[in-house]
Amino acid sequence: MKLITAVIKPFKLDDVREALSEHGVQGMTMTEVKGFGRQKGHTELYRGAEYVVDFLPKVKIEVAVSDEKAEDIIEAIRGAANTGSIGDGKIFVQPLEQTIRIRTGEVGNDAL
Repeated sequence: MKLITAVIKPFKLDDVREALSEHGVQGMTMTEVKGFGRQKGHTELYRGAEYVVDFLPKVKIEVAVSDEKAEDIIEAIRGAANTGSIGDGKIFVQPLEQTIRIRTGEVGNDAL
């Protein structure tokens, strides 16, 4: 199993959620986060004063999938989140040692 974590632009959340649903993903976790990468924020003007916005709003999505589905899910996220501009985000893939469904006690792929 794999844990796929994607940090994307907030307005792409619905597109990514739809793409994951089309690939059979039944559940995901979404967290509103702030961060920056190569873009290192930007400057804004407020009441005539310029200030730097260091941390930009992002959305972090976490999805647990079987090893067989991992590449398809990664491509689905990449395709749905891509705008072609800087700050589109990152996808991180980690091995997932164990998954347990609390309600039923199912483990492994059955718990997904």
